[in-house]
Amino acid sequence: MARLQPSARVQPYKKLIEGARALYWKPPDAEECAPLGFTVEDFPPPSVDLWPENWPAIQLFTRLSTQWRVGPGGPVGLDYVVLFHEMDRLGIECETYDDMLAQIRVIETTALDELHKKD
Repeated sequence: MARLQPSARVQPYKKLIEGARALYWKPPDAEECAPLGFTVEDFPPPSVDLWPENWPAIQLFTRLSTQWRVGPGGPVGLDYVVLFHEMDRLGIECETYDDMLAQIRVIETTALDELHKKD
């Protein structure tokens, strides 16, 4: 059975962050494009090739994408009770549980940055 281990890459979560940003990508507004001679179709959604070890975390995060804790300013973080329930339900083994949680936290932080980004 394969075992996931930390990568020797300088930025081990770079692809994961790119993937999380892509999940929250929004095309520019048509009114913004028109004066510059562009259309919304001129801005295709990003395409990100994820590392295989990042794919399970992205899949899990997308299943949890409606489970945000929300405060007066909008989303503040995921509901970790639901996250832990889903991780347990998936049967994630102890050796990879912490790695998956770390990846979800990277995605969560990136998603919050994107959600709270000022246009």
